[in-house]
Amino acid sequence: MSKVLLEAPVFNLQGALEAAQFGIDRLELCANFPEGGETPSAGMLRFLKSEVDIPVFVMIRPRGGDFVFSQKELIVMKQDIQLLGELGADGFVFGILDEHGKVNQSACELLLRAAGSKPCTFHRAFDASADLDDSLEKIIRLGFARILTSGGKNSLTEGLPVIQDLLQKAKDRIIIMPGGGTKAEHVPILKQSGLLKEVHASCKLAKPSPNQYINAGLSFSGMPLDFSSRFGVDPAVVNEFKAVL
Repeated sequence: MSKVLLEAPVFNLQGALEAAQFGIDRLELCANFPEGGETPSAGMLRFLKSEVDIPVFVMIRPRGGDFVFSQKELIVMKQDIQLLGELGADGFVFGILDEHGKVNQSACELLLRAAGSKPCTFHRAFDASADLDDSLEKIIRLGFARILTSGGKNSLTEGLPVIQDLLQKAKDRIIIMPGGGTKAEHVPILKQSGLLKEVHASCKLAKPSPNQYINAGLSFSGMPLDFSSRFGVDPAVVNEFKAVL
C-alpha cells in the first residue's frame, strides 16, 4: 500500500513553518482559527511559498458562519482564487451550499473554473449538508479532487463509521480525506479499507508567547483575550501520524 499523505491546517506563520519543518506533506493555509478557517492574506501565502517546498492549498472563505454565499461574496471568492493563484497557491479549499443544505453546483462551477487546472478540495461544508450521499455524487460530478470530512459529525471519532462508508462509496472516483479531531489511532482503522489516501490533522500545540504584558480589563470581542500563547505544531504528534501512515 502506498504512503498516506498528511495535510495540516495552519492558521499562522509559526504553525506553517513548523509543519513544513516537522514533516507535514501539505499545508492547508487559513486565517481565523475560531471561525474554522477563512481566506488568508496574500502576503502570508507569498512569503510561505518562498520559505517552504511543500504544496500549499489555500482556504477560500470570505467569512465565518454558514456556507450560503451571496453573489457578491462569490465574486470576492473568485477574485481571491485568481489573486492567490497568481501568488503560487497549489490548490484551493472551499465549499458552497444552497439555502436547503444541498451543494450549490453553479456557484462551485464558477470557482472551479477560476481555479483552472489547480486541484480543489470541498471542505467540511460537506458535513453541514443535508444529505451526504447526494452531496458526494454532486461533488464528484463537479470535478473536485477531494472531500474533507468528519463524517457529518463534530469529530472523526464520532463520524468514523460514516467515513468508512464514504470511502467505499467513493472508491477511486474522489479522495475522501478524513479530518476534524483526527487522531493517529484512527489511521490503522481507516487504512483497512485499502482506500485511504490522505489524512487531515492539525497536530497543533499551544506554545508560550514572548508577550510580557496583558491588559486584564481589555477585550476586543465577546471572548477574553489570550496573549499568553500561540498555536504551533507538535512534532511528537506529527511523528505519531507518520508512524502509522
